[in-house]
Amino acid sequence: MNKEVEWRPQEMPALIISRIARMLARLDDEGLREIGISVAQLPVLVALKNGEMLTQKELAVIAGVEQPSMAQLLARMERDGLIRRSPDPNDKRSSLICLEPEAYRRLEPGRDVLRGTNGHALAGLTPDEVRVLTELLHRIHANLAGD
Repeated sequence: MNKEVEWRPQEMPALIISRIARMLARLDDEGLREIGISVAQLPVLVALKNGEMLTQKELAVIAGVEQPSMAQLLARMERDGLIRRSPDPNDKRSSLICLEPEAYRRLEPGRDVLRGTNGHALAGLTPDEVRVLTELLHRIHANLAGD
C-alpha cells in the first residue's frame, strides 16, 4: 500500500495535541498579558508561590529550560518587580529568588485566566470525559518523560 495514501496527520493524536497546545498557550498568553505575566513565567510563579526561595539553577530544572533562558526570564521578571534576588548564604556565587508582593497580587487573576481557557477548551465534555482525557494525557506525558 502507498504510504502517502495512509498519511493522515489530522488523525495523529500527537499532532492534534501539539496544535491544541499552541492554541492554548496563545490564548493563555493573551489573557495573562493583560495582567502583566506570561505563560513562560508560570513555572517560576508556581514554584515560588508559597514563599519558597530557590536558585536560578533549581528554577531552570523545574521549568525544563536551559540556564541562559532562565536567566533572561528572571531578568525580565526582576525588571517588572515580580521577583527579588537575595545572596545565597550557602553559595556566594548564587542568589536565592523569591516572589515580590506584586507577583502575589497577579497570581489569582492569572489563575482566573487559566481556568477560563481550560473551561473553554473542555466545554461540552462530561466530568467523566475530562477525567479520562486527563488520565490519558498523563500517560502520554509519562511515555515521553521516560525518554
